[in-house]
Amino acid sequence: MGKLFGTDGVRGKVNEKLTPELAYQLGRAGAYYFLKNSENPYRKIIIGRDTRISGPMLEAALIAGVTSIGVDAIILGVVPTPTVAFLAQYLEVDGGIMISASHNPYYDNGIKFFDSQGFKLMDEMEEEIERLVEAGVEKLPYAVENQVGRVGQLDDPLQPYIDHLKNTINGDLSGLKIVLDCANGAAFEAAPRLFKELGAEVIPIFAEPDGVNINDNCGSTHPEELKKQVLAHGADLGIAHDGDADRMIAVDEKGRVVNGDAVMAICGLDMMKKGKLNHNTVVVTVYSNLGLKELLEEHGGTISQTKNGDRYVLERMLDKGYNLGGEQSGHIIFLDYATTGDGLLSAVQLLSVLKESGKKLSELADQLKPWPQLIDKVKVKRKEEFKTNEVIQAVIKDTEERLKAGGGRLLVRPSGTEPVIRIMLEGKDLAQLEAELEPIKEVIDRELN
Repeated sequence: MGKLFGTDGVRGKVNEKLTPELAYQLGRAGAYYFLKNSENPYRKIIIGRDTRISGPMLEAALIAGVTSIGVDAIILGVVPTPTVAFLAQYLEVDGGIMISASHNPYYDNGIKFFDSQGFKLMDEMEEEIERLVEAGVEKLPYAVENQVGRVGQLDDPLQPYIDHLKNTINGDLSGLKIVLDCANGAAFEAAPRLFKELGAEVIPIFAEPDGVNINDNCGSTHPEELKKQVLAHGADLGIAHDGDADRMIAVDEKGRVVNGDAVMAICGLDMMKKGKLNHNTVVVTVYSNLGLKELLEEHGGTISQTKNGDRYVLERMLDKGYNLGGEQSGHIIFLDYATTGDGLLSAVQLLSVLKESGKKLSELADQLKPWPQLIDKVKVKRKEEFKTNEVIQAVIKDTEERLKAGGGRLLVRPSGTEPVIRIMLEGKDLAQLEAELEPIKEVIDRELN
């Protein structure tokens, strides 16, 4: 068996890599792991999902696995991923499971675990669950007679989560007009409901999921329609979530994208001004633009850089006591209020700064002067050969040296969730970046396909 867990849980094409049988095995292994590692187990696990057609099928398999160990399964239904993280602690359960493949197409799905405090499992914890699966979950004890786990369902899992988000800011958001792109995903009910309760005028789009239209030319990876709608409605801004709503990007009143780096810049500077940014530091990944570092340093702050993945951002934040961090893609962690990236929370924080400042979003976003950056990817058949391919590594080394001479940089890595190699070039000279990109793509395509 190949490695199950990637950078964000177990993910793959449904009924090819991610089957009901595997979901059942993960349910048994996960429930057993939580019981074994808890001093006082609650014997309860919550399960949420996004809007994919395969969600109920995988949910049923997980329920069977969890209850066969003797743990109750509490069904949340369609909720954002951060709702599962919040409720894991709020409801006092052993852990949470989210069924989602985030921004991937509908035919993919994924399974990720949260502990009783709402944190994603660390690598060593996932490895232990993986070892249990590999050893054969039929070897784990089965609950018998009245010890079999029960299945329950919460009537309204969203309201406690929404109330929590509302309490993270002072005042409301009345007077703001927002276009909300819900990606036909997990935010389709939660996001409009939240911002209406906060008093904003809300125009929802892509909020009619049918099981197969999640992320389909919409959401945080496809903001084209959101831009049009913001301009058409004369809105103050637009917010776009991904399929499971753990990330967000914004669109300003001029129809320009405001990515995760810009959101962290706006919120980070506001927190510094109020003395609320711990150590005056924002945690970012290697993909964040160098312009963010320049801006923060101008105001007496700095960045702490990690490898790609919001889980590594969180690890650094917990280790060093930082309270704001995230990714350019829009996974942003406000650790004072949440244990994971939360697109709805990030939007609430951004809108609060916007209203309090009395400025346009374009004015706030223009504080960040990003360096030219090109991001691309190559779909490959033999991703596992990337690191050992001498031709590819030689091209990467040569390109890195040329970019470094001008203060730029190159990042090339295999995706942890998709069969692609991701490429990022950054520097002051856009023409140079464009000239360097295509040769790298051609070599990767030739060598790994």
